[in-house]
Amino acid sequence: MNLKDKNVVVTGGSRGLGLGLVEALVARGARVTVVARGAEALEALSARLGVATICADVTDEAAAHRIVGEVRPDILALNAGAAPRMGRLDQLSWHDFSVAWETDVKAGLYWLQAALNVPLNPGSRVLVGSSGAAVTGSQMSGGYGGAKRMLWFMTKYANGVSQEKSLGIRFQAIVPRQMILGTGIGDAAANAYADSMGITPEQFVARFGAPMPPRAFGDRVVSVLEDPRYADGVVFGLNGDDGVTVMEGAAT
Repeated sequence: MNLKDKNVVVTGGSRGLGLGLVEALVARGARVTVVARGAEALEALSARLGVATICADVTDEAAAHRIVGEVRPDILALNAGAAPRMGRLDQLSWHDFSVAWETDVKAGLYWLQAALNVPLNPGSRVLVGSSGAAVTGSQMSGGYGGAKRMLWFMTKYANGVSQEKSLGIRFQAIVPRQMILGTGIGDAAANAYADSMGITPEQFVARFGAPMPPRAFGDRVVSVLEDPRYADGVVFGLNGDDGVTVMEGAAT
């Protein structure tokens, strides 16, 4: 896929990994619309990168359908998510434990349904942000790992619906395989795990290998879109050492 002039919507694109993806897309000439809640951050982002912005709560079902219907993106990147409360299993309330389910999974459901029911045009791609916690768990972040695994499952379910309805829309899950400093979720998680081990956050994240800052993450996601080897993959792992690996589905 040549990204020049492609119409792209990125949820949660005003900071962290989402911002890194927006920067990579803009560098390749894509026409990007960023959806997030923070009006001030969106205004600054628009002034810096020239992207379109929409201030909305990603868990608003009506907003998801309205934005998909009005913008009709060629690529929809579902990156927005909540930072989970960090703590041991015996310390978390249900409210804290379920944050990622009430935000990440709920938003994922509404935006995937919008892509399937509007629907997006044949040939469109939908990228769903998951996490390495979906593979190995994350004992300090409550229901976060399970929520991110659910998004993985939902990506596969959406592909099944697309095939059943002959929509020609491709859904793919993006799985960062390491914690990344400089992001709200990554910093909170690294701080919690490092504190429990008596080391610094920098020492903790070094265990994952080469760093993958947000812009490097964005470049790797862009390679999933641009490289024909990844057109048929379903789940992709991203890290600083190996770049992009196909975790599920065939790469041709």
